[in-house]
Amino acid sequence: MNASPGTEEVPRPQPQSLSDLFVSFTLLALQGFGGVLAVVQRELVEKKRWMTREEFVEEWAVAQIMPGPNVINLSLMIGHRYFGLRGAMVALAGMLAVPLLVVLLLALVYAQFAGHPGVAGALRGMGAVAAGLIAATGLKLMGALKTHPLGLPLCIALAVACFAAIALLRLPLAYVLLGLGGLACTLTYRRLAA
Repeated sequence: MNASPGTEEVPRPQPQSLSDLFVSFTLLALQGFGGVLAVVQRELVEKKRWMTREEFVEEWAVAQIMPGPNVINLSLMIGHRYFGLRGAMVALAGMLAVPLLVVLLLALVYAQFAGHPGVAGALRGMGAVAAGLIAATGLKLMGALKTHPLGLPLCIALAVACFAAIALLRLPLAYVLLGLGGLACTLTYRRLAA
């Protein structure tokens, strides 16, 4: 039976080959010094459209609770989604191979110029830029919370409580994640079960 006109699904963009996956994750990794969340979201959701905003938020949340760097975990999940184990390994290689060479070269250069005041100032400036990129990405992704079972106001309240606990009260991150994360999971489970 044919679908009625206008209801046909448009095929979603996806990596065309393992080479495309490798190059995409290599370019992503080379852009992401210090503020990788903003770069990953822009590249995978807005430019390549391999994921929707909602999928990105869900998979990024899973990547954060897995051991290891978040973006590495995400690359493994995306590579596996499209090409299985080979895709996961190729995405991982894309994230690590060329950036490793760049970091080794930068370490050699830094060893020569570490005492220069301009180098210290540049590093402080890069830290501020990374913080701004992360904040901007958080604001962009806030729209995905409108469909969350807890609703936008409660999600914002939990985020503010998390910020206050870590930045102002200086509580250990593990305790805050266990406490507020556990509370958020419990509340979400109850809303979904109702």
